Amino acid sequence: MSIVNEVPAPTRSAADLAELDRRVLLHPHQSGARRDRSTILRGSGCSVWDAHGVELLDVMGGGNWVAQVGHGRVELAEAAARQMSTLEYFTGFDIFANDRSLALAERLVALAPDELARVFFTNGGSEGVETAIKFARLYHHHRGEPDRTWIVSRNFAYHGCTYGSGTATGFDGMHHGIGPELPHVVRVAAPHPYRAADDRDLTDVLLAELAETIERIGAGNIAAMIGEPVMGGAGILVPPADYWPRVRELLTRHGILLIADEVVTGFGRTGAWFDSAVRGMRADMVVLAKGLTSGYAPLGAVLVSDEIAETVAGGDAYLFHGHTYSGHATACAVALANLDLLEQEQLVSRSATVGEWFREALAPLADLPRVGEVRVAGATVGVELVVDRGTREPLMAGAVTRELRQAHRVIARDYGNTLVMAPPLVISREQVGRAADALAEVVSRLGGDGALTGGRR
Repeated sequence: MSIVNEVPAPTRSAADLAELDRRVLLHPHQSGARRDRSTILRGSGCSVWDAHGVELLDVMGGGNWVAQVGHGRVELAEAAARQMSTLEYFTGFDIFANDRSLALAERLVALAPDELARVFFTNGGSEGVETAIKFARLYHHHRGEPDRTWIVSRNFAYHGCTYGSGTATGFDGMHHGIGPELPHVVRVAAPHPYRAADDRDLTDVLLAELAETIERIGAGNIAAMIGEPVMGGAGILVPPADYWPRVRELLTRHGILLIADEVVTGFGRTGAWFDSAVRGMRADMVVLAKGLTSGYAPLGAVLVSDEIAETVAGGDAYLFHGHTYSGHATACAVALANLDLLEQEQLVSRSATVGEWFREALAPLADLPRVGEVRVAGATVGVELVVDRGTREPLMAGAVTRELRQAHRVIARDYGNTLVMAPPLVISREQVGRAADALAEVVSRLGGDGALTGGRR
């Protein structure tokens, strides 16, 4: 089956599409005060084109941490078309499965750390976190410890925006106005070396807080802790090397499970198939999504140990949990083709090379007074902005991302006072240089009040 990546003929003007958008569409994470809209029509590699015909450099992986293999890959379109013409979907409930979900589960287990041997499919990261929280509580319930219901998360963690995953997410603004949240969730401090309060060893400080939290709640009441190996939405926070091994040891001592949220970090984004493995997490469960299909189809997965799987769904247990599209045949076929490309083009190892290109290209930012710190983890970059380097007062990054898009045609993201880039792993060195030069130009015009001088506003 042959599919050609063609330029679509416009059917409506850019202005008409923008007005249609404002009239009929609710966007995720939408600001009601903003009236501008951007309709993206096609993509190829690291470029996308909007309804005006303008080419934009995507250094945010489809704008949302995906697109590891780049845009417009006909190999993935052909995989979807072949599967749709064979078996588009059949339920995964009860005794049923499809061969693509079985093949993908086998492939993921082969790639995963040794202790992870079973796979539960979801439609994305939020569903995956919901599943992991439920599995953690079920695991302890079936083992005769039903009081273990508490989940420990961290401030500034992003784990999704559904009920349980949103409760675990550590951004206060996401909790306003929705009433009571999932009970028995507590958050502790995140590892942010740049913002450490004093000269004490950061891991010592964080472990002391975690130990105090466990003692206060009672170890026998805690089901699991959840964490991102590297915190993406917090601005690419890379923990000290001893942080996760020491967290793991403390949790093990108290019989508490550890859930690694690898929705962002997995599949080469930060330089490894599974970032949790290289950070020493030894997680009991791993949540995956985004890079699993490079965004070509909605799909997520939760990997668990045999022990957890047999406890929540083996023997006399009945697992009352699942989704209509769990293990969707077409999505799994796309994921398998995506993994083929990641392996054939050595994109996971290439991630580290991309990171080195960014380190080199962004070095001039060290001379700019509004740049507090540049953090790189694989092909993922966080540039933290400050009003003043001495006080380290945060300077919001929204004006910078808008100017990057409007003046330089570069799409990045801002998370509070940190500008983030997480491009497709196929990005070229020239494109890295273009993004870095654009960022340096914009930040050089950034004042301590957050306003930009010169150029377009």
